[in-house]
Amino acid sequence: MPDAGETTLLAFDRLSVAIHGTPILQDVSLALPAGRVTGLVGESGSGKSMTALAATGLLPVGAQTHGAIRLDGRDLTTIRERDWLDIRGQDVAMIFQEPMTALNPVHTIGAQVSETLRLRGTSRAEATRIARDRLDRVGLGSIPLDRYPHELSGGQRQRVCIALAIARRPRLLIADEPTTALDVTTQAEILTLLRVLVDDEGMALLLITHDLGVVAGIADWVAVMKDGRIVETDATQSLFRDHRDPYTRDLLAASRPPARAPRKVPPDPVLAARDVVRAYGGHRAVDGVSLTLNRGESLGLVGESGCGKSTLTRALLGLEPVQGGTVELMGRPSGTAMTRADRAKISVVFQDPYGSFNPRWTVRRIVTEPFHLTGRPPDAGARASAALERVGLSAGDLDKYPHEFSGGQRQRIAIARALITEPAVLVLDEAVSALDVRVRAQVLALLDDLQARLGLAYLFISHDLSVVRAIADRVIVMQAGRFVEDGPVADVFAAPESDYTRKLIAAAPAIPDAWVKETS
Repeated sequence: MPDAGETTLLAFDRLSVAIHGTPILQDVSLALPAGRVTGLVGESGSGKSMTALAATGLLPVGAQTHGAIRLDGRDLTTIRERDWLDIRGQDVAMIFQEPMTALNPVHTIGAQVSETLRLRGTSRAEATRIARDRLDRVGLGSIPLDRYPHELSGGQRQRVCIALAIARRPRLLIADEPTTALDVTTQAEILTLLRVLVDDEGMALLLITHDLGVVAGIADWVAVMKDGRIVETDATQSLFRDHRDPYTRDLLAASRPPARAPRKVPPDPVLAARDVVRAYGGHRAVDGVSLTLNRGESLGLVGESGCGKSTLTRALLGLEPVQGGTVELMGRPSGTAMTRADRAKISVVFQDPYGSFNPRWTVRRIVTEPFHLTGRPPDAGARASAALERVGLSAGDLDKYPHEFSGGQRQRIAIARALITEPAVLVLDEAVSALDVRVRAQVLALLDDLQARLGLAYLFISHDLSVVRAIADRVIVMQAGRFVEDGPVADVFAAPESDYTRKLIAAAPAIPDAWVKETS
């Protein structure tokens, strides 16, 4: 609970929520003090986002509530929608995870920040002045008001969302996974901005996240949620060091994946790039880079958004032509002229499995889709069953649909699909960044086991350095289209040679070692 003398801005008082009779939240009690950051952590489905929706009056149709949510003593569960119009933006505002879905692509950023003010009767000139002030406040002073969201980077778009949220100077900000899709340096900048806003403006911040490293760096208080209940709450350092609930212990353990033990991987190249150049107009997105990936090796590729990782990946996959250099897969030239049989030797697992699945297809059709590269074998059904069993699912899942699975299970299906053609190389593009920490740990363990059994080579692209440290033997750091560091993971993390690498490592959210008690 908040320290004595602190003002509680908003309090959940034994709040329970059911939707069409199904319990979602149960007896949630939580106080949010002004001038403090409260972290709300837990896995997907734990009730974190539903708690935020309850605090903003945005519960879905069919929701029934018991208990109270008190703002200055006023119970928000009893007010009408017209009253919420005065509270949202003025007292409580929300920042969402994905800025491109929160922003309107056909309106300028100035118009969007000023819109909430115009709706409350502010004149056009004054709303424009305030929009300029709020964008300046979030570090976008050099960005004109007439820019559109697609003209900005991911970090800039999230800053616009924050400017929109603080347009009317709310007393409570709720941020729902506001940095999940951002690279580590941009993430650090956004978190610093949120902390400064709390300290300077005296507002309360409820930060919803599954990343305990993020919470460790910004939150004053932490509440841990499981199955719609808050199982533990305490000051941040105290909770990390002296937690009592087994669930909190499990989250902490999963948040600190152990570094991969050093391995000697024999030289046996399955993918090689030499002096690759990929340019768009006069801009070299990839500028003369070379790499070798050996059979059974895990190679991490890290760098900020815009550094060229995705462009290089498309070139390695043969999806885009290169203007210079060569790419070889299994000793054969790679590129847009690759045969189908060649393409079957390199597979991809994407960040969002649900987005890469056709929701109308069964798992059977999804997993066997890559057979268009090799021709459908007579034992396709048996191979689909075997692929699912390899990733910890069962043949009984083949006739189900994607929506019937959890996020972690969907990612296992994506891995099964990638393995169906028996590739030599698996490209994992942010393949675990959207997963909860415990599910992430399970998928990483699965990948380690598959590599040991099948001799797969992994190209692991991620902005999460803790994940790269856990899965990769070697890491390449990319900046502005070039490689600035390449070496064994342990060496690069322990003694980085590049200033840029040092910057990335310093920006990565982490739980201090001194905060975590050792457990057997």
